[in-house]
Amino acid sequence: KPSFRGSFKYKRCLIPADGFYEWKSQPGTKTKTPYFIHMKDRLPFAFASLWDEWQSPDGSSIRSCTIITTEANELMAGIHNRMPVILNQQDYAAWLDTAPQTPENLLPLIKPFPADKMSAYPVSTMVNNPANNRAELVVPVEK
Repeated sequence: KPSFRGSFKYKRCLIPADGFYEWKSQPGTKTKTPYFIHMKDRLPFAFASLWDEWQSPDGSSIRSCTIITTEANELMAGIHNRMPVILNQQDYAAWLDTAPQTPENLLPLIKPFPADKMSAYPVSTMVNNPANNRAELVVPVEK
């Protein structure tokens, strides 16, 4: 999108994580089941992200960031039609290079992460409330 063009060229960052949530729609209902997605080896990983800084109407400086998404891999396709871009560790330096980059240099990094390195399982609907922040949020539940 044009609004991200400058950040894509100059302001790239990584957001570290050990997992993320996505919600799977249940056909014929309004119900969505939350899933916890992580690496099979349970090691941390990083999302390809962009940052920016802008002035709010009151004149204060606001820093913001966004996680880039791409089409779903085979694992994610059963849950959602898109997924965050997860970078391979060997691509971190290229993504974080402070030199201005062209789309031709970076677009090859924006691809679905290999599904065979990932795992997913349903978790409690407690994740639907941001006030909940406890270990039980990543405990598997029966479908």
